[in-house]
Amino acid sequence: MTAAPKACVIGWPARHSRSPVIHGHWLERHGLQGSYTAEDVAEDDLAAFVRGLREEPWRGCNVTVPHKVTAASLVDRLDEAAQALGAVNTIWREDGELVGGNTDGYGFLASLDEGAPGWDEDLAHAVVLGAGGAARAIVHGLSGRGARRISVVNRNAERANELASQVAGPVEVAGWGDVQALLVDADLLVNTTSLGMEGKPSLEMSISELPPRAVVSDIVYVPLETELLRTARARELRTVDGLGMLLHQAVPGFERWFGVRPQVDQELRRRVVATLEAR
Repeated sequence: MTAAPKACVIGWPARHSRSPVIHGHWLERHGLQGSYTAEDVAEDDLAAFVRGLREEPWRGCNVTVPHKVTAASLVDRLDEAAQALGAVNTIWREDGELVGGNTDGYGFLASLDEGAPGWDEDLAHAVVLGAGGAARAIVHGLSGRGARRISVVNRNAERANELASQVAGPVEVAGWGDVQALLVDADLLVNTTSLGMEGKPSLEMSISELPPRAVVSDIVYVPLETELLRTARARELRTVDGLGMLLHQAVPGFERWFGVRPQVDQELRRRVVATLEAR
């Protein structure tokens, strides 16, 4: 008897991940045999764990911090996004090989498509706060959607310049003191930093300069409505919270492992929000 397919999320630690709730919902919704778990994998054990994914009944895994960059060197080949970003968040088996992909940018774009339809119809200028791994994936995605100008704002200029040199597209680097001037003609403002996250310092900046057409997105999802989004909503700007990115980035992996392309629906969102409220 063939064992039911398995997938998981790996990290150190991984137990904080909401991915088991997401994939468990889809397995239940589609009546599929299979399982998805969270596995704490230490750095010294990562290579051995990834090798083990070649064996049944494994189908692959998600990869979270701090393993995304190292995992990219442990697979046989990378998809276009993972190659461009040098980081992997999804691994699957294909034609006898382990393939590494990065769906963070896809998840971000899909969340904007859902939450602010038409946001990219005339994307002249996007302002991205932060220059970490999430920012890199988002800038890569925005470039692919045709953004004509992407301003990356970061206190650490070296890190921002590194991002600009590694991600193809119309990327410029700016300091925190330049934010207000950049917002004047921004079509999209994205916070990729941890500022505003529960337990972190607040994101202290004014968005009064943003034009009425602007969309404001915050990839933080704890709390679900950050001060940035609350302020933007008060100005009647369109806003997109960080939960959509988390949910949509999971779609391609589930399809690879279990053979069905799932939908991000309100019931899934409700289930994940319930885990956030239970913290």
